Amino acid sequence: MLGCAVEASKGSKHISIMCVELAAGRGVRRSRIWQEINLTNLRINMKTRTVKVGRNDPCPCGSGLKYKKCCLSIGMPPNRDIEALYSKKYGIRLKKERDIEAIRKAGRLVLETLDLVESKIRPGLVTEEINTLVHDFTLKNGATPAPLNYRGFPKSVCVSANEVICHGIPGNRVLNDGDIVNIDVTSILNGYYADANKTFFVGTPDADATKIVSIARECLKRAMSVIKPGHTLGDIGWSIQMYAEAQGCSVVREFVGHGVGFDFHEAPQIPHFGNKGAGITLIPGMIFTVEPMINLGKKELRVLDDNWTAVTKDGSLSAQFEQTVLVTEDGCESLTPYQL
Repeated sequence: MLGCAVEASKGSKHISIMCVELAAGRGVRRSRIWQEINLTNLRINMKTRTVKVGRNDPCPCGSGLKYKKCCLSIGMPPNRDIEALYSKKYGIRLKKERDIEAIRKAGRLVLETLDLVESKIRPGLVTEEINTLVHDFTLKNGATPAPLNYRGFPKSVCVSANEVICHGIPGNRVLNDGDIVNIDVTSILNGYYADANKTFFVGTPDADATKIVSIARECLKRAMSVIKPGHTLGDIGWSIQMYAEAQGCSVVREFVGHGVGFDFHEAPQIPHFGNKGAGITLIPGMIFTVEPMINLGKKELRVLDDNWTAVTKDGSLSAQFEQTVLVTEDGCESLTPYQL
């Protein structure tokens, strides 16, 4: 997930504007109309990956405008290859089977790396030791740690303990009994990227640590349960936000999930909050991360002087779980699967 700070800080303004428009009713109504059309397969054929739309129908891009006033005006014909449409309109690159298998293979390495780190976590462990473990293991397996030197990030893994939300830089911090620590691993194997993270207990957790880790894990589980063709990005964020806030916790807004596979960060962005039925419609071949950051206290954050480490503004605990997810013909598959 490393590097979403800059992208999300720009994208979050767009997301906020979208939420205002949706709250006004117009966006929700129109995007739901298009979603219903998708679900009945009257406009999008999931098997042939083509879209057919009339001039006066809602545009398949989800803008809320009629087709004749939106994509038709920029030259998209009414019978259009979905792959080309998503590429031109959203910058989303759908993955083919050979790509999926390569990302799946990278995902297996990511999981092996996380398992190795988990086996070493204990009170007294210095976070720099985690970086060395990840770096050496990644290279030993013929891969490259994606975070290293990415936009100036100085290490091979993100290690975020307690109040650190994400992008923690390994160093001389010592893990203590009762801490929680998130390990975020992204590996590049044969040119393909996979990304996942987990939050671990260090020693014996207290009630607050147990609560926030459990809620963050459940947020990812619920989000993955709604990922399937015809559903939307808004459905993912809505499922996370509704559950987390019902438990008295908050969802971080500034950092989001993202497309992944050909590159570290691709379109689309995946907000972990939002409106049901809003946003881009999910179609087979999309691969992206879902990685909700859940705070025990308020959602506000601040970034430390290193320009990377994001921490909760009120000092409360924060936890996160992440997987790389493929939208399949009838649901989803995690390419970095672990039990939730």
